Amino acid sequence: MDLTYRRYAASDADDLVAFLAGDTWPFHGLAVVDPDRARQWAADGRYGNEENRSFWIAAGGDTLGLIRLMDLGDSTPVFDLRIRSPYRGQGIGGRALTWLTEYLFTEFPGIRRVEGTTRQDNVAMRRTFLRCGYVKEAHYRDGWPSAGGAVHDAVGYAILRRDWTSGTTTAPAWNDEPTPER
Repeated sequence: MDLTYRRYAASDADDLVAFLAGDTWPFHGLAVVDPDRARQWAADGRYGNEENRSFWIAAGGDTLGLIRLMDLGDSTPVFDLRIRSPYRGQGIGGRALTWLTEYLFTEFPGIRRVEGTTRQDNVAMRRTFLRCGYVKEAHYRDGWPSAGGAVHDAVGYAILRRDWTSGTTTAPAWNDEPTPER
């Protein structure tokens, strides 16, 4: 399946509302997005302004997902990746992550690293990060509240420009804690 990526435009607001409100997003802050909230997000420029760019993921005339790139004026942008439920588990997320990483490092020469965070129980996304050259850098205990009062651990991953360029990965120095003084 050949994927294409088309930049979101303000004229896509109705499509965005239908996309966000028309599926469930179990590993996002809101698993169910209210159409009015989605419309407000679009009106606020959350999906397209100086700091944010979004791209539709499509194949064969179908919209499969959406990539939202944020903090584009910073040297460390973050992203949100949503794949519609009928297309999950088919490798589209990994291909989209590879595409967005290349896009960011190519389009923005000042970017040093790209970060992403997911819930600890989102095993598919965690594996995708690793397959795409991202390295686990953080584990936030009880860092991801969700509907119904449940709280999950959040896990942060990043890729460095130098690792992306060289095709390698460098792990953080995990064992650098100072010895506590008594």
